[in-house]
Amino acid sequence: MTAVVRKGGEGYKMARYTGPTCRVCRRFGEKLMLKGEKCATPKCPVEKRNSPPGEHGQTRGRGRGRGRGGASDRGLQLREKQKLRFSYGVLERQFRRFFEEAKKRPGATGETLLVLLGRRLDNVVYCLGFADSRAQARQIVGHGHIMVNGRRAGIPSFLVKSGDVIKWCEASKKTEYYKRLAEEIEGKFMPSWLSLDKESMTGRVLNLPGKDDVEAKFSVKAVVEYYSR
Repeated sequence: MTAVVRKGGEGYKMARYTGPTCRVCRRFGEKLMLKGEKCATPKCPVEKRNSPPGEHGQTRGRGRGRGRGGASDRGLQLREKQKLRFSYGVLERQFRRFFEEAKKRPGATGETLLVLLGRRLDNVVYCLGFADSRAQARQIVGHGHIMVNGRRAGIPSFLVKSGDVIKWCEASKKTEYYKRLAEEIEGKFMPSWLSLDKESMTGRVLNLPGKDDVEAKFSVKAVVEYYSR
């Protein structure tokens, strides 16, 4: 299916964005860590060319409105929604379902939305250090390499709960990727709501992520305002 891009580069009418991921970071003007380790090196395109992609990227700046000095409130809300959606690799329809679910639950909708996204199995696999990016984590889960509570889990959007145990399938431990990962896992950062036995490469959800456990670079207030109109 062909992507349909509106003026300004936002919006894609397709199942999933399949273009260069670094263009997404350049569009938003910040690193969304979509390429894993590359994002932390001087090779990151945001470091080399910190301007929007496209023919007029150097001159038009980011988020300029039509005939205005900057983006409209609606444009800024869309930007934050897209930034959050791209960061977690969620389709628009899926993202809207997560938002509607967050509205039904007690507490602030924006914070609940972040917690729901944080509970996705692909995000947990990423946070455990089993993958360098959420996109790679989705692939690992989708290919059936991960087990939750002793059962193979092949759905990236599966929501973990407190006490769940995440480990690799026995057959997957024979792969070269797993063997290399087991050697490199020692130096990886582990969030406080997760634990990892590095000897057996088994993770555990100690508790559900709170608002202080999710990335602070998203304006969830703008996302809530976007869907409230």
